[in-house]
Amino acid sequence: MAAPPLRARADYDYLVKLLLIGDSGVGKSCLLLRFTDDSFTTSFITTIGIDFKIRTVELDGKRIKLQIWDTAGQERFRTITTAYYRGAMGILLVYDVTDETSFNNIRNWMRNIEQHASDNVNKILVGNKADMDESKRAVPASRGKALADEYGIKFFETSAKTNVNVEQVFFSIARDIRRRLAESDSKPEPNQNIQISKPEQGKGATASTAFPQKTACCSTS
Repeated sequence: MAAPPLRARADYDYLVKLLLIGDSGVGKSCLLLRFTDDSFTTSFITTIGIDFKIRTVELDGKRIKLQIWDTAGQERFRTITTAYYRGAMGILLVYDVTDETSFNNIRNWMRNIEQHASDNVNKILVGNKADMDESKRAVPASRGKALADEYGIKFFETSAKTNVNVEQVFFSIARDIRRRLAESDSKPEPNQNIQISKPEQGKGATASTAFPQKTACCSTS
């Protein structure tokens, strides 16, 4: 009896786990859908707990498999989502440019990252719904940029509806993570907290330990 083909090992060079966080209603699910499926809907159901999608891209000659986790922004789900910070390699902090409260709460989300995520996790600030009429804008781009500069992270304004800067955001953080992982490849650190999820290092075990399977995390309660 022939052995099964060893096919999955050549599918990608890096497995990168990203986490979308931010208040409920800022458009995290819409950003994810636009990036992975190139579609948009105005009738999105609020995320319950955790959901994720996958897209494989090529960056700088490497195939990067992005496993992107979309979290619920409601307070009652926050205890669920904190467990996912620990396995994240990159975190996108999303606010709504028409909702100043969601922008002000970025500091709270940043504190959650400091408490629960690894020290070297990559972060990026995203002001979504930039397509809205300027009369509805509550947070100018200059404030978003100033906050990002304060934390020493990159900043983008996006629109999931009109597909402005969506790919740029995900590609930017994925490229930064790939570079960090490549550097840790050549200079291994004894106290490395995040394992490099290359196929040859047992991708199945890494994915299941860092993040539970979808069947376990997406059930409603």
